[in-house]
Amino acid sequence: MAALTLAPGVACAHGLTGSVESPPSFGWTYEPWVVALMAVSIAAYVTGYWRLRNRASLRSHSARVRATHLIGFLSGWVALALALFSPLDTLSGALFSAHMVQHESMMLIAAPLLVAGRPLGVWMWALPRRARAGVGRCVRADGFSSCWRGLTTPLTAWLLHAVALWAWHMPTMFQAALLHPWIHSLQHASFLLTALLFWWTVAGEGARRQTGGHAMLSLFTTMVHTGALGALITLAPGLWYPLYAEPCSAMGVDPLHDQQLGGLIMWVPAAAAYLIGALAIAARWLTRRKAPALATGQAVIVPRDGST
Repeated sequence: MAALTLAPGVACAHGLTGSVESPPSFGWTYEPWVVALMAVSIAAYVTGYWRLRNRASLRSHSARVRATHLIGFLSGWVALALALFSPLDTLSGALFSAHMVQHESMMLIAAPLLVAGRPLGVWMWALPRRARAGVGRCVRADGFSSCWRGLTTPLTAWLLHAVALWAWHMPTMFQAALLHPWIHSLQHASFLLTALLFWWTVAGEGARRQTGGHAMLSLFTTMVHTGALGALITLAPGLWYPLYAEPCSAMGVDPLHDQQLGGLIMWVPAAAAYLIGALAIAARWLTRRKAPALATGQAVIVPRDGST
């Protein structure tokens, strides 16, 4: 009887429909305040982009760069919308593996693409002129700029993202998110916001203040600790999240196998994404370091006969 009382809580947090006697059904979900935030974000970005576009020649380099940023932001926005509103959201209430796919989609697909869109400056241009000037003064103020610099240092962003990942996968915290919608929203917000900060220091505007070595170190160490967490979940002898036992059984899925699959998703594909990102930054860093040497004639020239 205790297990039967758990299913309604999971349904409450994830929008599942159906009864204990019948398998749950899955559909698109539309949390009003989340839909509103998503709508405002894309409307502001398109407005700001259009104003910036009208200030520059369509054939200029800056216009082409902004077009690339637009594609990145729109791609990240779509990825985030699919993670939050598609049947994946309701399915994640029944399968831990689906929940893991949802979280990794937010952190490893949506977040870096949104950061690639450079949204902060574009959103500023969506504001009226006076409001834009006022926000600019606030951003340039010593107090705000100091706090922002501290928050977006590689170590701070790395720690915040790591704490969010490990804390929310503790059984007590994770199951609380399954039972209570507001905790579930807090979980998703912390995953997304810390991922945005992390990728901002790795590949966004914040990366300009750092060397490529900082970014590679952040990515490699994140790959290690997320892989370790995924391995712990995969190799656990028992269920970490018993709330999934009943909905998994209703769908004919072994709960322990589902947990192992979710752990594998974090262990292998997610860790591989961080590795690929680190290798891409390493290649870009080496290319940039090589270019000045070629320009100043310091590159080593190897004769055709292979001698030096």
